[in-house]
Amino acid sequence: MLSSSYAAMPNPDPTPRLTDTTALARNRARADALFLQEIAQDEIEDRLELVNKTFQVPAIVAAFPELWRARRTDAVVVAETDILPLEVAGHDLVIHSLGLHWANDPVGQLIQCRRALKPDGMLLAVALGGQTLQELRSVLAEAEVAVTGGLSPRVAPMGEVRDLGALLQRAGLALPVADTVVLTVRYQTMWHLMRDLRAMGEGNALQTRLRYPTRRAILETAAKLYADNFAHPDGGIAATFELIVLTGWAPDDSQPKPLPPGSAQARLADALRTGETSLSD
Repeated sequence: MLSSSYAAMPNPDPTPRLTDTTALARNRARADALFLQEIAQDEIEDRLELVNKTFQVPAIVAAFPELWRARRTDAVVVAETDILPLEVAGHDLVIHSLGLHWANDPVGQLIQCRRALKPDGMLLAVALGGQTLQELRSVLAEAEVAVTGGLSPRVAPMGEVRDLGALLQRAGLALPVADTVVLTVRYQTMWHLMRDLRAMGEGNALQTRLRYPTRRAILETAAKLYADNFAHPDGGIAATFELIVLTGWAPDDSQPKPLPPGSAQARLADALRTGETSLSD
């Protein structure tokens, strides 16, 4: 997600890629502070408790598979890779847990999850949304422009709830729903936040990231801007993390269908007890 170090290198691969998967795997292998992953797990479990259905053959796509293997011994748990090793039409539930923001092909990830679902199977995905680290993104950009006159890619782009919700339909899922959970976390300073991001495995793994250390003046300017503009009410600084929860179902004849246009049996104006005004041509 972020790095304080690393001129941009040309990408020999003609296919544009957001993420350097080798760097991402290295960052995740060093991770030892996974509270955000655990919060995503709790959100998923809470949503599943609201579903009036028992799942017999769940599968989980996880950035940190061992976290899920310890919690869900009944599930097939696989690492998040470009090609997901999931059986086609083999699962009645597929969970994608907090890794889509690093996916080079997020639509492809969801399509693979859709293919792994049985008819009327459920997909439940949690992804980081566009509000995540908005404060850090702002101060780093302002500081770099002030010190160097330019900008470098430092924080992974993350989708807005509407955009991510639209991906469910593109993946062929029915009854799509997207909603958000916004968390505000207090840190002592920007330096503490950056250390925590590395400990989460969320260091900068962008393909176009800088490959030399960031100038100290940029970071010091950013830290001051952060403290001045994004103070937490209880002291220190505030950092935003947005979890976007995506829900969709593999199509099935048993699911409710929208009525065709013109099939309504009553007027909306009557239901609202209001008058109806015709629009002029």
